[in-house]
Amino acid sequence: MRESVGVEGKWGIVVGRYYGATVSVAEDQGRPLRFTWNGRVYGVRRIIDHWVTLRMDWAPAAEPQVPERRHWRVEAGTLEAQGVYELLHDTVSDQWLLSRVWD
Repeated sequence: MRESVGVEGKWGIVVGRYYGATVSVAEDQGRPLRFTWNGRVYGVRRIIDHWVTLRMDWAPAAEPQVPERRHWRVEAGTLEAQGVYELLHDTVSDQWLLSRVWD
């Protein structure tokens, strides 16, 4: 799934795209170091932001631990290009998603 959203920023309108694509992530103590998306490896150059949310479908009786989603906004890229990417890690499924990309 891909959806474009325009956001008024410091330098005009910045276009971000929502993806929700599964990615493979190499991490160090939970922090993303690089990820593979569409057959390309993107090295994380710096972490811009990090925050944690709770999954909306959590029911205390069903799962003993609170399922978190850890969001990482990173500057990353390949040899040819770089950009800003938002990675999402679901702690229950241990799945990583590419949530959003900014051009």
